[in-house]
Amino acid sequence: MPSLLYTPVVLRSGLLLGLMALLLASPVRAQELFILRVIGGFFEPKAPVPEPGPSAPPLPGSMPEAQFQELLVKGDLQALNLACVEADGFGFNKRLQLLQARLLEMAPAPQPFQTVLVNANALLSCRAPDGALAVLNRFSPRAGEERNQWLVQRWRAAQAGLHHGLAAETLEELAQGNAASLETLALPLKLREDGSVATRSALDVYVDHLLVLGRRREAAAALLAGQMPGQPMAHRLKQAVALLKELPLQERDQLLERALDQAAVAEAWGLAIELLDQQRALLEAEGMASSRPRERLERLSQRVDDAYSSWQLARQDPQQSERTAQLQHQLRSPRAAGGHAAVLGASPPGSLPSSPSTASPRPSQP
Repeated sequence: MPSLLYTPVVLRSGLLLGLMALLLASPVRAQELFILRVIGGFFEPKAPVPEPGPSAPPLPGSMPEAQFQELLVKGDLQALNLACVEADGFGFNKRLQLLQARLLEMAPAPQPFQTVLVNANALLSCRAPDGALAVLNRFSPRAGEERNQWLVQRWRAAQAGLHHGLAAETLEELAQGNAASLETLALPLKLREDGSVATRSALDVYVDHLLVLGRRREAAAALLAGQMPGQPMAHRLKQAVALLKELPLQERDQLLERALDQAAVAEAWGLAIELLDQQRALLEAEGMASSRPRERLERLSQRVDDAYSSWQLARQDPQQSERTAQLQHQLRSPRAAGGHAAVLGASPPGSLPSSPSTASPRPSQP
């Protein structure tokens, strides 16, 4: 890993003049300016200097001014992190600025790895993602688990700062050339009110970054790299088909049939309806006959609606508990006797009848 990108350096006069000439010669994109800013400590962001006076109004439940001023001087990283959370919750922007400035200066390099992570996390709590990136940039992690943790924290900061290029690059470093490996990596998104952490698959997050950057073909390739069967694969195939408009019709139709099979395996009949509707629209847009997906869609929709309506009525009657259980099982296991999947034809369990391998032209009008 090039040390220039991850550890503080002293810029020689020639390099500094070169950077200044680059800035003066032509406009530089925001992302390029950001990259320059995080090369070592020279371009580290500076916290804004707040106006003199009290840091916040004395609202009930908030930290008193004297206590906050003492914490600002003597508090450790954990205490400052909690103060950031409180200030953000109350909307105390001046306190956030004071805390950001303190967090940027209180743990200068070199520091232990865990201190760097806690410091960066506190800056994220203080809504200072560029500051978190600067703190992370002071540390060069060892290969292995330490580097993976460092990359996840860098992704959090890049995402919070809307630096999609850096976020995508970070996830690519985590993937090490194997996009499918991101599928099982759960990235932390936010802390729920009950204390649990909301997460999302790194593969889907990576796709989102690529789409923001306009890299649609790479996003589709990442979606197709997913290996997790059932509903996740069905969703990703559905999204990939929508992105691959230049792909031949037959290949897109086959991808939708694969998605339908995966939806059937998961008994995700609402998703199956969406896929059939997408298949119908795809064929019609290409001037092909769409009678088969339309018929499958109509029959499945009717049966799902009928079973759900019956279940809603039965569950309101305490004397029909057995009937309610039967209908609920039918909704969850529609291939059982009487299940609504029967309308899709006599297919093996966990599959939907496939459409013809080639789409037929629309019949000519008389």
